[in-house]
Amino acid sequence: MPKPQVYVTRVIPEAGMEMIRASSVAEVWERGSPPPYKVLLEKVAGLDGLVCLLTDRIDGALMDAAGDSLRVISQMAVGFDNIDIEAATERGIPVGNTPGVLTDTTADFAFTLLMAAARRIAEGERYVKAGKWKAWGPTLLMGQDIHRATLGLVGLGRIGKGMARRASGFGMRVIYSDPMVDETEAKELGAESYEFDDLLAESDFVSLHVPLTPETTHLMGEKEFKRMKPSAILINTARGPAVDSNALYHALKEGEIAYAALDVTEPEPISLDDPLLTLDNCLIVPHIASSSLATRSRMAVMAAQNLEAGLKGEELPHCVNPEVYRN
Repeated sequence: MPKPQVYVTRVIPEAGMEMIRASSVAEVWERGSPPPYKVLLEKVAGLDGLVCLLTDRIDGALMDAAGDSLRVISQMAVGFDNIDIEAATERGIPVGNTPGVLTDTTADFAFTLLMAAARRIAEGERYVKAGKWKAWGPTLLMGQDIHRATLGLVGLGRIGKGMARRASGFGMRVIYSDPMVDETEAKELGAESYEFDDLLAESDFVSLHVPLTPETTHLMGEKEFKRMKPSAILINTARGPAVDSNALYHALKEGEIAYAALDVTEPEPISLDDPLLTLDNCLIVPHIASSSLATRSRMAVMAAQNLEAGLKGEELPHCVNPEVYRN
């Protein structure tokens, strides 16, 4: 019996690729940038399985281009807003993701961004490399203290809770805005519930941990930045569109807030002529919050496990549309 045909939209860690090759005949898009949508339309024809990433648009038209043979879509990511889940369910296609595995790694990184922004690490490195360091100076690159500062978490899911635990080690006061959270659980973390607007006004650091929805798109805009302290720092490891980039540029340029540290942008990758890149008080890195060797390898394995189960007609270990099995 011939092996199933699978397409993998990027090179993923070998731990997952080895499993995929063992269970299927896999073609891999090996370039550094994502495959264009028109390429995906061609490649999916007649496929049994698809392994994709957040950078790929997986809509109903693409599923139809694959045809009735498509048995599973496995995404190597926790989020899945790039996939039309309703369209997949209508077509009887289970969709897998990789939940839970990157919680601590992403929380580590979000706190790393917080510390780097507070203490102006990137600016300091550029200062040294530019040959400007001539002597120690009492006012040179003064940053902000982290200990005993107030951390405002917009969203207290797994990663938000991870941030709260890390903040406790620095003696930070933690407040949060999330109507879906059990306040008893939050109190165990030492976190206090605040209305969103009040959190913005109270926090020294505002860290975003929200999914991308119509309600959270441009959650941080002109009005929100004006509510923040002039000394406040914004951290975003959630989704780029949660922040209005134009409003952020204005807020940083005009001193409405002190600093921003972003792992995600709108669009991704950020354009080289984006005005945010001209600012010393904006640290931008290329969506690497979950990029540790261990975590990315575990994500690849989970994606391979979802794929393998779907190809066998079994229920996916991590399925985002379990209702597909009830149709």
